[in-house]
Amino acid sequence: MARDLTVLIMAAGHGTRMRSSLAKVLHPVCGRPMVLWVAAAAEEAGANRVVCITRPGEGVAECLDGRLEVAEQTDGEGTGSAVLAARSMIDGAGTVAVLSGDHPLMTADVIRDMVETHDRESAAATVLTTEDLDPAGYGRVIRAPDGSIERIVETKNPDNLPADVLAIREINVGTYAFDADELLSALDEVKTEASGERYLTTVVEILRERGRKLVAHRAADALAAAGVNDRDELMEIEAEARRRLIREHALAGVSFTSPETTTSDAGVEIGEDTTIGPGVSLQGQTKIGRGSRIGPHSTITDASIGDEVTLSHAVLTECTVHDSATIGPFAYLRPGTEIGEGAKVGTYVEIKNSRIGAGAKVPHLSYIGDADVGEGANLGASSITANYDGRRKHRTKIGKGVKTGIHTSLVAPVDVGDDAYTGAGSVITEDVPDGALGISRPEQKNVEGYAERVKDQEPRE
Repeated sequence: MARDLTVLIMAAGHGTRMRSSLAKVLHPVCGRPMVLWVAAAAEEAGANRVVCITRPGEGVAECLDGRLEVAEQTDGEGTGSAVLAARSMIDGAGTVAVLSGDHPLMTADVIRDMVETHDRESAAATVLTTEDLDPAGYGRVIRAPDGSIERIVETKNPDNLPADVLAIREINVGTYAFDADELLSALDEVKTEASGERYLTTVVEILRERGRKLVAHRAADALAAAGVNDRDELMEIEAEARRRLIREHALAGVSFTSPETTTSDAGVEIGEDTTIGPGVSLQGQTKIGRGSRIGPHSTITDASIGDEVTLSHAVLTECTVHDSATIGPFAYLRPGTEIGEGAKVGTYVEIKNSRIGAGAKVPHLSYIGDADVGEGANLGASSITANYDGRRKHRTKIGKGVKTGIHTSLVAPVDVGDDAYTGAGSVITEDVPDGALGISRPEQKNVEGYAERVKDQEPRE
């Protein structure tokens, strides 16, 4: 690697073919904006500085939120003008690599190999090329007899080009390494085209005329050079990124029973010996421990899941599940929820902003919101915390070892003491002391002969 490597990421174009109000490079691939995939590859490759060239008002600089240096392109059009927007940042920088912000499969290895070729050949410019992509629309690389680059022929108007040029498979993918001084000196001579654009490829022609050495470096990974121009290409690139992420997890000791139906975002972490079932979607910054069984058909977003957890047919968002807990099927854990070690959350249970103690059970058909449930408690079917009085939310405290009867409604704020009970069907509006039975329901009344009375009142045919 070059001792002094600055990377410029071209991210100033809106990308009209995406048909979106969102700038192209901000479209996510596996949960991460495209431009940040490229930035991560540049950083891993050892870049000293990574500068993103943006347009004001596109939202790209704001999305970066200080994670990268930014150069705003306020004058001119085209790739040449974009590089000049970062002139003060690359003046005297040594080696400058120019990458495209819409190449999310770019890898650190491809960048390193290109820059190493550039340094080894003492080149003024090195162009990344490939013969493994559909060449339509790409500039063709014309080689000199000695193998160096003679010129790059653009193909925006293929009808005006000879057949032998169009037959060339080697293409320029828009990724380069330059000597910074040579780059800036040549850019000063690049003229504005009739379209109003200044092309970076013209730099190659100028350097050739000056007798400088121009080198082509073929990418070992063709997909690293694949760009995204529309939603169809975005789907294809994301599918490949997803395959690579799942493969990385598998090589790190994670089992996938149906990898083709599993999705994983780039920020997901999974421990060894965990098994991911079919139809599982792992999103955001989700973290899963060792030896857990996740799925089938679960969606987990920004959640922390411990070791030896069993989870199926569940939705988890911004919550924490500790070791050996059991979740589901058909459970919904909402933000702020914490499930203690060995606890159970069962079928058709929704929990929001609550702490469920170690070993506690909320087996089925319950809503627990804004509550603290003690260790070893067992809440009967259809237990409800009525946490909202129409104006404010209130908390419910359920002590250790509590057992609630079925269809218990706990009207917050209310405390149920340790080892207390509630009767089935009770509406608890007052605190229940430790070890007591709280019961609140009308006395049962049986109406004798009711069935016959109703029968007599039924209309006759």
